[in-house]
Amino acid sequence: MVARNDSEMEVTEEEFKEIVGNGHKLVVVDFYAEWCMPCLMLAPIIDDLAEGMKEVKFVKINVDDNQGLASKYNVSSIPCLIIFKNGEEVDRLVGAHDGGVIEKTIREFL
Repeated sequence: MVARNDSEMEVTEEEFKEIVGNGHKLVVVDFYAEWCMPCLMLAPIIDDLAEGMKEVKFVKINVDDNQGLASKYNVSSIPCLIIFKNGEEVDRLVGAHDGGVIEKTIREFL
């Protein structure tokens, strides 16, 4: 499912493995659930960041549909943004944050 542009999309576990392990320099993974109010509030912020940061790949993982992946990365609270650089986790933000904090954190790894 593509959300607003091809930079920010919901992916499956197989697609996740391909995106994170396939040489994308920087990937931000938004672990969320449709029933999570903070996740819903964060969604338009992530959409805006995806629109403005073309050098970063943004993807969404629904924890209800991908419990194995959420478990693998120890996602116990959502929303959880995990930043991967060259296939390795370099940082994560747990909970709702404003766009400025998220953008500043991402830019540290560009």
